[in-house]
Amino acid sequence: MLTGRQRSYLKSIANGLDPIIQIGKNGISENLIKQIDDALEAREIIKVKILNNSLLETKETANKIAKLTDSEFVQSIGNKFVLYRESKDNKKIELP
Repeated sequence: MLTGRQRSYLKSIANGLDPIIQIGKNGISENLIKQIDDALEAREIIKVKILNNSLLETKETANKIAKLTDSEFVQSIGNKFVLYRESKDNKKIELP
């Protein structure tokens, strides 16, 4: 679980990130979860965009994916959300 200070720190990092994963009309699939899992291991923090043709709610989707990937939901703005998970092998982000 993240503290408020850690969440604020991660938000500041995520501010400069572009979404690297997009969720379309196919929704949450096994392949999508694998991609997000791999991206979190490599980068620790990622931004995901839900496309307009998807009928998914942003916060609901973010929480579901966070649970499936064992990651932390950081924030959602509009149709984008940020996830964080500490990497096992290549740790880059030091939380305050």
